[in-house]
Amino acid sequence: MKRRDLLKGATLLAAASAAPAFPARVSRNAVPAAGSAPLGKIALEEHFMVPEFVEYFAETYINISPEIAKMGLNTLPDFGEKRLATMDRNHVAFVVLSLAGPGVQAEKDAALASKRAKWVNDFLAREIHKKPDRYGGFAHLAMHNPADAANELERCVRDLGFQGAMINGQTNGEYLDLDKYSVFWERVAALQVPVYLHPGNPVDHPAVYAGHSELWGPVCSWAFETATHALRLVFAGVFERYPKARLILGHMGETLPLNLWRFDSRWMVCNRGTRTLPLPPSYYIKRNIAITTSGVCADASLRCALEAMGEDNVMFSIDYPFEKTDLATQFIENAAISEAQRIKVASGNAQRILGLERLRLNA
Repeated sequence: MKRRDLLKGATLLAAASAAPAFPARVSRNAVPAAGSAPLGKIALEEHFMVPEFVEYFAETYINISPEIAKMGLNTLPDFGEKRLATMDRNHVAFVVLSLAGPGVQAEKDAALASKRAKWVNDFLAREIHKKPDRYGGFAHLAMHNPADAANELERCVRDLGFQGAMINGQTNGEYLDLDKYSVFWERVAALQVPVYLHPGNPVDHPAVYAGHSELWGPVCSWAFETATHALRLVFAGVFERYPKARLILGHMGETLPLNLWRFDSRWMVCNRGTRTLPLPPSYYIKRNIAITTSGVCADASLRCALEAMGEDNVMFSIDYPFEKTDLATQFIENAAISEAQRIKVASGNAQRILGLERLRLNA
């Protein structure tokens, strides 16, 4: 399918463009009304789309089936009854919304990327303002200019009431451990809000995936790309320099929890060049990285994550609409973990990490 044909799908999103006047400020700590859910849940890898960004979204079509792409175009624009009914039916009390990637990170024009990122953040703030008891938001950032991205993150947190930001992998082949991004991480630490590192395609196509399109995307390459990006931050010392910076990884930690011991062991004998860390790599991973359950509904994986990362660093998520909400919610409701752990994962950890302590949920 050609891109000009994909853009015709934007007509499916037309209704999402209309919005009331933008409010001056939305409280970051809005208090949702108490629900009747037996286990109140907060989810934070939950996506939306607007017509102006369909062309960017089309960059992911190489990774997913045509059926999933079509479903996304039909479902992502809805902020109303359909989304809320799905939440209510599955006792999801509150979701943090983010633009389906890659968004402006696929835009080559830095000025245009910055302009569009600010526009879509304002759009999302208007939608949140309609349902502040159900919706929060992650800022969409143009990482082409780190200082501008830092300023936009601060605007979104302080003025729009967002809970942090979501970044979709690399931008023009550059990763977030580069020195140019120090100004951004300094601001993240100062604001004490998390950055959700979401999967995205690299700029190249490694030979190992050649002839295997099924591996290029959610089955394999996205996890490895995102895990490696996170490790770049660890080994570059970003979290040593900015100890209050917080990263979130989805999909049960993108394989990192399984390998903490080996990261420490092999760090001691690998070719480190001039890199040094005063503490083992696993220390920074457990201190500065939290993970979500999005897209992984397996007891063994959850128990591994809780033991490896600590029960305060694991949060529930769905990855709506690309994963099944009923499957994800039934999983966390019935997982073979303690009730105290279940409540932490379902909502308690998200309340603390996202600054939603005033949010009251039934449990």
